[in-house]
Amino acid sequence: MKKKIIISFISILIVGIGITLLYIFNKKDDSNLIKIRVAEVTHSSFYTPLYVALEKGYFEEMGLDVELILTPGADKVSAAVLSNDVEIGFAGAESAIYIYEQNEKDYLQIFAGLTKRDGQFIVARDDYENFELTDLYNQEILVGRSTGMPALNFLNGLKNQGIDIDKININYSVEFAALSGSFIGGAGDFVNLFEPNATDLEKEGYGKVVASVGLMSDEVPYTAFYARKSYIEKNEDIIKSFTKALAKGITYTLNNDKESVAKDIINQFPDTEVEDLALMIKRYYDYDCWLETPYISEEIFKNLEDFLIDFDLIEDYVPYKDLVNNFYNE
Repeated sequence: MKKKIIISFISILIVGIGITLLYIFNKKDDSNLIKIRVAEVTHSSFYTPLYVALEKGYFEEMGLDVELILTPGADKVSAAVLSNDVEIGFAGAESAIYIYEQNEKDYLQIFAGLTKRDGQFIVARDDYENFELTDLYNQEILVGRSTGMPALNFLNGLKNQGIDIDKININYSVEFAALSGSFIGGAGDFVNLFEPNATDLEKEGYGKVVASVGLMSDEVPYTAFYARKSYIEKNEDIIKSFTKALAKGITYTLNNDKESVAKDIINQFPDTEVEDLALMIKRYYDYDCWLETPYISEEIFKNLEDFLIDFDLIEDYVPYKDLVNNFYNE
């Protein structure tokens, strides 16, 4: 009897050791991954392809351990890159243009794009059955920092639609990260919000989504990835690997049903229901918000510069070949 017990014990021990060894040998050696810190301007389903690349392990496949660091405000993202607090910035391309215009020797070079339209939605405090942009006349709308991409693209969209901006009380004083809270607190008649904030606010009964800002304006490199010029020159393999993983995330997002995609990235939005997240992703897909590849064309870059010049934020066009260093071939 003792012999049988000992044999059984040894068998269990051997099986246990075998399982442990199997786990060890199959476990990815994270020590071989290159750590990359990315300053992310906001955390939104607008950036679904990026989260797909993270959650499905596409960056790890390329040998990268990517850490997202929430850094509200494109000006703060560019500052984080310039101060070497992060390797890569993810924000509106206009922030890289501003740095270039300041004659920074080691300026920020854009190497990949993700979104080509504005991802904001106009949220009204009151319900409008048939909202028109002229309903903004004589009303206050919160839009964030005046020189940031969300505010600029909104203004450009209004102009494209023939709306008289001077008839709208546009509030630039509220920080981007505080827009939702300020609106809930009673500020403004309208507010521009990204997802999931727009849907969350609507579900809580504080307002109603009435329009998409993205449909009002032209295609631009709305949110892009950039790094110091010197960093890109010294780390081309890292930048190339990052871009390949991102491209894979974009392709997956565009070619799979949105509920599956929502399930893939739900860990990025633990306070959001899968069904709600799927609707947000579908909304951005239907409005054609994402680039098909990370490649940024000279045409859409010029569209951005056109309205920066129009709003007197830059005097002339900056050299596309200097500022954009595509690591994805069109």
